[in-house]
Amino acid sequence: MPVDWFGYVYAATVAAGGIMGYAKAASIPSLAAGLSFGALLGYGAHLNSQEQPRPLLQLGTSLFLAGLMGARWNRSGKLMPAGVVCMLSIAALVKNVMTYNRYLPLPTSTKGS
Repeated sequence: MPVDWFGYVYAATVAAGGIMGYAKAASIPSLAAGLSFGALLGYGAHLNSQEQPRPLLQLGTSLFLAGLMGARWNRSGKLMPAGVVCMLSIAALVKNVMTYNRYLPLPTSTKGS
């Protein structure tokens, strides 16, 4: 499996967003959330870059961020930063579902065995 460049860029974008939130508004929760989610996504990208990819951490984190930032985008109507992170999260979610289906197929029913 090649390196998960999209996952690493996604993680860096989320972490940078937290840093920008802190720099702009001195928001410590924004800094903590951005760095925490960025670290989780970075580790998830590392897991996806292994010979046998393991997309579940990045998939779960992307799902959570898509929901959270989608709700914030809906409330505020502002594309930056919530809308951008929501769209990136949905793209990462789709990518990870495809990886999950390719490498970790769902167990099939064994009727009659």
